[in-house]
Amino acid sequence: MPLRIVFAGSPAAAVPSLRALIGSDHEVVAVVTREDAPLGRKRILTPTPVADVAQAAGIRVLKANRITPLTDEIAALDADLGVIVAYGGLIREPLLSTPRLGWINLHFSLLPRWRGAAPVQRALIAGDRMTGAAVFQLVPELDAGPVYATVSQSIGAHETAGHLLERLSVSGAKVLVNVVNDLRDGMASAAEQVGEPTLAPKLELADGLLDWTSPAAELDARLRGTTPEPGAFALLADGERLKVLDATIARGDAGLPPGEFELRAGRLLVGTATEPLHLVTVHPAGKRAMPAADWWRGRK
Repeated sequence: MPLRIVFAGSPAAAVPSLRALIGSDHEVVAVVTREDAPLGRKRILTPTPVADVAQAAGIRVLKANRITPLTDEIAALDADLGVIVAYGGLIREPLLSTPRLGWINLHFSLLPRWRGAAPVQRALIAGDRMTGAAVFQLVPELDAGPVYATVSQSIGAHETAGHLLERLSVSGAKVLVNVVNDLRDGMASAAEQVGEPTLAPKLELADGLLDWTSPAAELDARLRGTTPEPGAFALLADGERLKVLDATIARGDAGLPPGEFELRAGRLLVGTATEPLHLVTVHPAGKRAMPAADWWRGRK
């Protein structure tokens, strides 16, 4: 028989999973998502991407920034399984045991590596070559439950956190539905996590700071790991904060002292501890995004 599912999720990364469950043999009886948030320059209250999809499908939507107060409402749904994908809040007892089969979580890393809120970003910043997604049984400890299934993917040399998360959200959704099917059929088997855990705490604004005394490879990894959020930036000598939207390692170019800018053949380079970085697109404070070379010419 199809399972009755409560789905909890909020951002765009959770949408492929919700769509896959809606399109499956199972019944999504309710969706829990975070409350509408003010977005854009006009700060207009906007539903989460998950809320939009659920409402369009005619599914009951429960909006809350904390899921625990909804325990009684969720219990009344008589769900077989809870599924959580990037909801943005913790599930604790007694809600954890409320659905008959408990809760499963799609997490965007190969557990136990990168437990926490920002696994994709932390993997990129650390320079990982491989990552993936894992479906595991939720337990009280953070991202520590036994794993039902994983999918592994290589990280592209120029891939940002935004692009990688979008890719993993699609491949992970397929794995998630397979696990739900196995739980329905009584065929699911989960294995305890093996290896030393690493943590992936939520990124702060300071995580995007580009320190030109670092090697170019580390700066490139930090830029890609903090794009699009919270964004990479440099602090210039006069105190100006410069957002860096796109850059590449200038392999083969002559070096520059760390932090020194130079225009070469129409390209703006900045020195690091190793090779220079070629700044492609920047966003100066109070201005629009622009080619880095144009910004430098105007600044001089």
